[in-house]
Amino acid sequence: MNKKTQKTALLILPIALGVFLIWYSISKLSPSDKDSIVNSFKTANYWWVVLSLVFGILSHLSRAYRWHFMLEPMGYKPRYANSVMTVLIAYLLNLFIPRSGEIARAASIKKYEKIPFEKAFGTIVAERVADVIMLLGIIAIAFFLQTDLISSYLFKEDEGNSNIYIKIVMFVVLPIIGFIAYRYLKKSRNPIVIKIISFIKGLLEGVTSILSMRRKWQFIFHTLFIWVMYILMLYAVTFALPETTNLPFGAIIVSFVVGALSMALTNGGLGSYPVFVASALVLYKIDNNAALAFGWIMWTAQTIMVILFGCLSLILIPVYNRYVGNKNS
Repeated sequence: MNKKTQKTALLILPIALGVFLIWYSISKLSPSDKDSIVNSFKTANYWWVVLSLVFGILSHLSRAYRWHFMLEPMGYKPRYANSVMTVLIAYLLNLFIPRSGEIARAASIKKYEKIPFEKAFGTIVAERVADVIMLLGIIAIAFFLQTDLISSYLFKEDEGNSNIYIKIVMFVVLPIIGFIAYRYLKKSRNPIVIKIISFIKGLLEGVTSILSMRRKWQFIFHTLFIWVMYILMLYAVTFALPETTNLPFGAIIVSFVVGALSMALTNGGLGSYPVFVASALVLYKIDNNAALAFGWIMWTAQTIMVILFGCLSLILIPVYNRYVGNKNS
């Protein structure tokens, strides 16, 4: 398979998988199931969905502001409006071509703020490292909070201290084994192992660079704020449907993690997000139809927001910069 065919496959396969998941999930529904889901859409309290979108907008604004902490040490101070619009454009393009948004974001800030592409792109990669670390941390929290659920699958019945054993394995034994394996494998010449070690080194270097930043605490605050907003986006929508109103915090975190991981499977979580989130909610005794309705409402609202603000940014960014240019001339 040549490189062109590989690139085409990488573009088509996620979309095809998303379409297949949509078809498959719908094909399994009976007419009464479909009526139930449609009714959930009709009766949902969309004020909670609006609040969810407000949290989403705040996360995007914070991400644009956080970017400045990485650009300023290099002597660049872009206009905040341009930072916001390039971030929104990036989200829009990622819906159609994975990772294209990061390239477009760096290219746009170069065009309108004269920041070299390679420097802008380097800061975006460093941002992603911080986001990966946050996601890994939230995944660890999800495992820690849901040890009971995990042990119920591992053991036929509740066995006293089994939860403690699982926590010891996950948070003490596995990290030690991982550290030892890292020290041993970093000398390996295997291409796959080299890529894994390179990824881990990148994370460690990213942490080091963040901790050495002049305004590291502001950067860390905005990173935490962004991910809290992401979680609140999902949490707010739980109040839109009566079946999901009283979900425990553990269910919120697990659903969030599953939803976040599904975003990497298909473009913007197309087809995968509703199915994955519904499968997580079913574990908490939520009716399958209500769980699917929740997943679709959440995904639809997010996607509409990204498309709307992304398209507006594409239209407004040249207009804004012409206006600013004329004003300064």
